Amino acid sequence: MRGATSNTPSAKRNLNAAAPGRMHWPEYAMEGALLATFMLSACVFASLLEYPDSPVHQALPEAPLARRAIIGLAMGLTALGLITSRWGQRSGAHMNPAVTLTFLTLGKVGRRDAFFYVLFQFFGGASGVLLARAVIGPPLHHSSVRYVATMPGPAGAWVAFAAEFAISMLMMSTVLWSSNSRRFSRYTPVFAAVLVASFITFEAPLSGMSMNPARTFGSALSANVWSAIWVYFTAPVAAMLLASAIYRAIRGARQVFCAKLYHPSHQPCIFQCRYGELNVE
Repeated sequence: MRGATSNTPSAKRNLNAAAPGRMHWPEYAMEGALLATFMLSACVFASLLEYPDSPVHQALPEAPLARRAIIGLAMGLTALGLITSRWGQRSGAHMNPAVTLTFLTLGKVGRRDAFFYVLFQFFGGASGVLLARAVIGPPLHHSSVRYVATMPGPAGAWVAFAAEFAISMLMMSTVLWSSNSRRFSRYTPVFAAVLVASFITFEAPLSGMSMNPARTFGSALSANVWSAIWVYFTAPVAAMLLASAIYRAIRGARQVFCAKLYHPSHQPCIFQCRYGELNVE
């Protein structure tokens, strides 16, 4: 069954939802709640796998790669679930200021919506860790977990910057090329989830694997760990903006159809949406 075209009721609903001056409080709140849930999940699985007294950790005490792989799988599935959830379908599931700012520069997100998306993302990141602290308690504070704070590895801040830049650019490039493809748009959440799992497994020793200023801020606030915070506020944004510039240079700005990572036709859309033009099978 083909997706809605620009003349369908779905497309008209999208256009009306993006009307200038309208506030989209439900979507803002959903963005905050989605990232809060992601952070709660990260804290739970990191505590289970990394806290020394955890039975799961004790079963794999000399296998850091295996533990990271399990955490990566859990967080990849968490990301997949959140992106495809009803809230994720409606808000677009950015959960990341760098993603929102990229779509702002692509003309898909209004300035007011971008401002409140970023604001609620930071609030959600911090709230998720605070909720985890209340639920998990001392294990989350332990030095082996440390509120899942993202910090440079032994190679230092510049290696962490390069690693964050690389994974952020790969993530945004994948999102743009897949979500704007008639063939692959429906698989964008899967691609994003696989990348999250892979980055946690293999890249985390270099930078802690953030890609997300709000995610890093949420952990840093509770842990009071601000080591090389500039890395996590600059590398993801710069990398995703570069990925969008390359995409536009190759395909053109008109080939960006919407700012959602997953776009079922039955959900309203607050963005400058032309997704119906993809005619997804």
